[in-house]
Amino acid sequence: MSTAPPPFPTPQEPVALPGLLQLGTSPEADEPCLRADAARNRARLLEAAGRLVAERGADAVTMEAVAAAACVGKGTVFRRFGDRTGLLTALLDHSEKKFQAAFLSGPPPLGPGAPPVERLRAFGRGMLRRSVDELELQLAAEPGANRRFVVPARRVLRHHVVMLLRQAVPEADCELLSHTLMGQLDPALIHHLTKQCGIPLARLEEAWTDLVDRLTDTA
Repeated sequence: MSTAPPPFPTPQEPVALPGLLQLGTSPEADEPCLRADAARNRARLLEAAGRLVAERGADAVTMEAVAAAACVGKGTVFRRFGDRTGLLTALLDHSEKKFQAAFLSGPPPLGPGAPPVERLRAFGRGMLRRSVDELELQLAAEPGANRRFVVPARRVLRHHVVMLLRQAVPEADCELLSHTLMGQLDPALIHHLTKQCGIPLARLEEAWTDLVDRLTDTA
């Protein structure tokens, strides 16, 4: 049985609305209600998907299974999330936003206020811990090779690493070095090292710190 994904807030963003409105009502009056219904339906689908992950693992999360668990048509799930990867990514969205808030505006050393090398160390350790906690779901949500480096959430993470590298080693090729560092935090690699090789999380954290120190010449 897998660990349940972190709770997610009720979605607030607007979702594509149905094209037909009841006769005799104005679109202005109905639109907030329609948006609220769409948000509730999206939350219900995510709750159903979260239950499936907790009870049967991420592999059990298919569009058909989520539709059945939420008692809606399969087309509704596709309209909300596009495909299975989009659905699984939405399940990870809350923890992604929490982690982004932590490194963008949270307390140091992960957040602003600490030297860039300390922030890089804290960033990697935070990513490693988060990945270990959500490993099955992250692997299931992994996009295809043609999309994995352009997914918005991943671009935000890498650009943050680029920013810290430019502060720590401005003379280096920080764009390419950021890919080297992010490769150490790849969920598939973490799965291999922790599950197949039996390497403890503490050793991965130490290796991350060592890599950062060697790249920034602060060992």
